[in-house]
Amino acid sequence: MSIRPLFVTQVYEATLAAERGFSEFNAELEEAAHMLADEDLAGQAWCREHAYGGYTSYASLDDLPQRASVFGALKTKLDKHAQAYAKALELDLGRGRLRMDSLWVNILKPDAAHSGHIHPHSVISGTVYVATPKGASALKLEDPRLPLMMAAPPRLADAAETARTFVYLQPEPGSILMWESWLRHEVPPNAARKERISISFNYGWR
Repeated sequence: MSIRPLFVTQVYEATLAAERGFSEFNAELEEAAHMLADEDLAGQAWCREHAYGGYTSYASLDDLPQRASVFGALKTKLDKHAQAYAKALELDLGRGRLRMDSLWVNILKPDAAHSGHIHPHSVISGTVYVATPKGASALKLEDPRLPLMMAAPPRLADAAETARTFVYLQPEPGSILMWESWLRHEVPPNAARKERISISFNYGWR
């Protein structure tokens, strides 16, 4: 007998931490994130209105690569990773290309979380991690077939990662995680005593 793995969900993993000057670059990203959290009044208001436990620029700022040079440098790095991921996925982009549609900062306070969601209207989504103190939340990924498993029994507690219904990826500073935008994901409550800082992004095809 044989088992043939079909319709595989591929998650891209890389890191900036091995690059020369990473510590300084990461510190600059963290400083810029806190600057936005302090100065972005519209973002602060959105977070209060939507009970976001910390700060996100998602709904208030859409020009981070132009607003601060460190975000522009990050975009340049991420563009290369997005291109590599698209090649690994064997996407036929034709005359189009993947372009970054959005880039936003997330600062999660202790005990704060981000409920399960997808990223409509995008092709590739992802996050680069800036601060992941001890106890900081993992990224929780959900099997996209879950709504169709109407009468399926649960998986074994020690099931292989490829057979699990949920997979938790624990990032470190500099980690880059990318996935196709239809993949449902969430951030469980931040069990760290300090803030968890990340920068998320979307790429569209056009």
